[in-house]
Amino acid sequence: MEYNRLIDSTLLAPDATKEQIEALCNEAKKEHFASVCINPCFIPTAKEILGGSDVKVCTVIGFPLGAMTTESKVFEAADAVRKGADEVDMVINVSALKDRNDTYVESEIREIKKACEGKLLKVIIECCLLSDEEKVRACLLAKKAGADFVKTSTGFSKWGAKIEDVSLMRKTVGEKMGVKAAGGIRDRQTMLSMVQAGATRIGTSHGKKLMED
Repeated sequence: MEYNRLIDSTLLAPDATKEQIEALCNEAKKEHFASVCINPCFIPTAKEILGGSDVKVCTVIGFPLGAMTTESKVFEAADAVRKGADEVDMVINVSALKDRNDTYVESEIREIKKACEGKLLKVIIECCLLSDEEKVRACLLAKKAGADFVKTSTGFSKWGAKIEDVSLMRKTVGEKMGVKAAGGIRDRQTMLSMVQAGATRIGTSHGKKLMED
C-alpha cells in the first residue's frame, strides 16, 4: 500500500504563516501526499504551488466549532471551491446533533455538498464530544446526505482520533464510504493501526515523519 497517498498533510494553526504553508505544499509535492489541508485564506497559495501535481488542495469549513449558520457554511464552501479547493472538510453542528435535530444536520450536510459542486466532502463529527449512539447517528446522516467521507476530529477539541472510533465509523458507513482519522497521529504505528481499523485517509501534521519511521 502507498501510505503516502492516504495522508492529508495538515497545517491549521491560527498563527501559520505563508512561508510555512509554502513549505508544507513543497513537502507534500515531494512526498506525493493525497492533499494538504489548510485554512481557506491559503487556498490560492496552495493552488499556485500544487498546480499540475498529484496533491489536492483541501480546506476546512465551519472550523473548528461547527456552530455557524448553515448559510454561512454554504457560502464558505462555495467560496473555497471557487478559489480552487479540491476537497472540503466541514464540521457538523454538534449542538443540533445532540438536540436530536437530525433533519437540520442532514440538510446542512446536503446543502454544503451541493455547494461543493462535485468536489470531495468530508464530514467532521468530532467524536470526543459524542456518545457512541451519536457517532453512529452522525455517520448515518452524513452518508444519507451524500458526503464522501466521515472524519473523526478537528484536532482542536478534547482529543483526536481513537482506534475504537475509526472502527465504529467504518462499521457504520460500510466499505464504500471514506473514513478519515485525524488528530494526534504522530507516528507510523499509530497510522497503521488507524488504517487497520478502517481509515482510508489520515490527517496529520507529521506526514514526513510517518514516511520516515
